[in-house]
Amino acid sequence: MSTGTGGGFQDPPAEVLAEAAAAFGLLATPARLHIVWALAQGESDVTGLAERVGGTLPSVSQHLTKLKLAGLVRSRREGRRQVYLVDDPDVVTVVRLMVGQLAERAGHPAQEPVRLRELGA
Repeated sequence: MSTGTGGGFQDPPAEVLAEAAAAFGLLATPARLHIVWALAQGESDVTGLAERVGGTLPSVSQHLTKLKLAGLVRSRREGRRQVYLVDDPDVVTVVRLMVGQLAERAGHPAQEPVRLRELGA
């Protein structure tokens, strides 16, 4: 491993960079990022997420399947409902930090729910 110039940190292995790139790639669509943002605020079922992010049930369900396969979200059954959540605090931190910073720069307070579609994304 080589040492970077920024404070003596070592470069991560190629496999780790590839895994991180894949995770960021999944979050590169506004719809999936909005879903993870919503789940970072608390768990929800598909219907609640579809209403919150402004998507159709099949579309949100498809996004959730991809996020679940990547290990970014998980689900549990509550009776007949499937409830989704993000239980990795690091994923929640990264998403909140990035979206919060961008919302602040755009003049939107981070506490105010902003639909990504309203931002033209």
